[in-house]
Amino acid sequence: MVDTLCKNAIIKNLDLRDNHLRGVEAIIEAINKKIMPISLDLSWSGLKLEEVKILEYVLCKFTTITSLDLTWNKLGCERGKLIADVLSKNSTLTHLNLENNHIRSEGGKALADALCKNSTLTSLNLRKALADALCKNSTLTSLYININNIGPIGGEMLADALCKNSTLTSLNLIYNNLGLEGGKALANALFKNSTLTSLNLARNKLGQEGGKALADAISKNTTLTSLNLGLNNLESGGGNALADALYKNTTLTSLNLYDNNLGSEGGKTIADVLCKNSILKKLDLSWMILDQKEEKR
Repeated sequence: MVDTLCKNAIIKNLDLRDNHLRGVEAIIEAINKKIMPISLDLSWSGLKLEEVKILEYVLCKFTTITSLDLTWNKLGCERGKLIADVLSKNSTLTHLNLENNHIRSEGGKALADALCKNSTLTSLNLRKALADALCKNSTLTSLYININNIGPIGGEMLADALCKNSTLTSLNLIYNNLGLEGGKALANALFKNSTLTSLNLARNKLGQEGGKALADAISKNTTLTSLNLGLNNLESGGGNALADALYKNTTLTSLNLYDNNLGSEGGKTIADVLCKNSILKKLDLSWMILDQKEEKR
């Protein structure tokens, strides 16, 4: 395969995911010598330090690689820093996926610093919080930090960044243990942020009070169109608050409340608002306990 790649000068998409090949280094060298793919997928490849160094060289030299997927490579801190160095120098990469790479805080800081310098990246999938970078980066529009356990403090840092950032439109924070305080901080950010259109806070232990805080925010927010609060134990109090917010909100078209134990009272208030709200197009109430009698069984 390496010989073929060396001779091929027109290939534009190269998918090498889930190969676990010792020959990955040779393949990258072939790319270096002969071809310039627009999209390169090296996910699940177990890239070693020397291979990442070669990849760094390739990305800094060739200007046609615009998309790179390094998902599940367990890059760690040192290799994460090399990728960060690429972002500081590369001027064409627009999509980068670093999901599940155990980059840790030091590697995360290097990536944050790189984002402050990078002016081309528009999509970054990274499960490490880079809140500080959001304050300075002016091109990133989508950020995914799923299942990273950033906790309430991480939520507060991101909330502060959202108050200053003016380009991010989509933020995904599924399963991050934000808790009540993190939820409140993000709710407060929604009062100030005017660009975010999609927010996913599913599985974050927000509780009734967190739901109420977010309900208050969306009753006044005029840019958010999609909100996911699934599996947050909002219960009837959170459901009632959200129903009241839907009477006032004029932009939300999608609301996900799956598995929130709203109870019969919360379910009724949500049902009532649907008769009057003409903006909401999608409502997810799956895995919901709407009847208190069923709840006791």
